[in-house]
Amino acid sequence: MTGAQWRALPAMLLMVAGAALTYFGKPTIFLADQIGKPDLENLLPQQFGPWKIDTSLPVVLPSPDVQAQLNKIYNQVLSRTYVNPQGDRIMLSVAYGGDQSDGTSAHRPEVCYPAQGFEITSNKRAALQVADGKLSVRHLMATSTRRMEPITYWIVVGNEAVTSGVDQKLALMRYGLRGVIADGMLVRVSSIDPDMDHGYGLQSSFIAAMAAALPIKDRLRLFGALAH
Repeated sequence: MTGAQWRALPAMLLMVAGAALTYFGKPTIFLADQIGKPDLENLLPQQFGPWKIDTSLPVVLPSPDVQAQLNKIYNQVLSRTYVNPQGDRIMLSVAYGGDQSDGTSAHRPEVCYPAQGFEITSNKRAALQVADGKLSVRHLMATSTRRMEPITYWIVVGNEAVTSGVDQKLALMRYGLRGVIADGMLVRVSSIDPDMDHGYGLQSSFIAAMAAALPIKDRLRLFGALAH
């Protein structure tokens, strides 16, 4: 198979999967009704490892128009800033949607940040050691004239962690072929840091500490099934 054919393969798979969904009918069973919807406020600890919620910073609420758009896409959105004893700060944002079909699927940061005036200067996949497995994530660097923000994020569709739009759609279709409408989460971890590698290292430590503090059931909701 040529390089061009390999690049075209994901699109071909999506076409085949889409045709299969059309043949077998539209999914009608919501995964969220089977396993329950998470309560993000209680799911995420206020303190874990060396990290605790930074109460010194005011809570910054999105503008009304942005909040209205978020309400259309997600059922729950949680934003927190954590700080460690050294004064390092990590921003955590988790958005949950009970219906991850095309109209409400999780919006990726590489799309959202440019809409807010940022430029994405780096975009690559990575794998982090989390608990007893590996978590596939995407590393971004978002820059503006006033801010440089390394970002680590992943999307969980049902119990599958994905890092690209194609992977996200394929995961949705795998559930759809079983007649199930998957729920999902977008988990974004970021920090203000001009040193991209330092920022990713700090975020990796934060993510590992968060995973270690969660019961297995909650870890599966937030991180998906880890690779081994």
